[in-house]
Amino acid sequence: MKISANKFVSATYDLYVGGEDGTQEELMEKATEDRPLSFIFGTGMMLEGFESHLAELEPDATFDFVLPSAEAYGEFIEENVVDLPRSIFEVDGKIDEDIIFENNTVPMMDSNGNHMNGTILTIGTETIKMDFNHPLAGEDLHFIGKVVEVRDATDADLKQFSGSCSCGDDCCSDCSGEEASGCGGCCH
Repeated sequence: MKISANKFVSATYDLYVGGEDGTQEELMEKATEDRPLSFIFGTGMMLEGFESHLAELEPDATFDFVLPSAEAYGEFIEENVVDLPRSIFEVDGKIDEDIIFENNTVPMMDSNGNHMNGTILTIGTETIKMDFNHPLAGEDLHFIGKVVEVRDATDADLKQFSGSCSCGDDCCSDCSGEEASGCGGCCH
């Protein structure tokens, strides 16, 4: 079976970054046989460029390609590094040092209610410097891997990867705020 829209796909890969100016590429991430990358093809879960290189491959097919940064997470944008008032991170005049520490990535929300992740670069007495670029922004991504499995996606796969009911509702129509018996447990 070939990889195409709405197929369940599992793959192993090594992801390398760097390698510019004659430097050695650095292994950034690894998906192994025991912990493969699994996803539903064509549903927007993966980078479009990544999926385009896997389209039509079959189990046991290997791949080796580079996604330029523009097709991956974009270029590094200096304006996405900002100083925020320390006070927005404080509760009762203190920051939670278990969450707010340098190099930690924390979920944030902008003034329009959009969710984003920011990495804490420095913590000052008045401001906290945050980087809202994707951690791999500006990096070309070199994937070397193998397709492990391709099959039709099941209702259970669709529920697992979409986070909603396989019945297609955001929550089952008979759900009254509690877990409904015909709902598969998705209502809360």
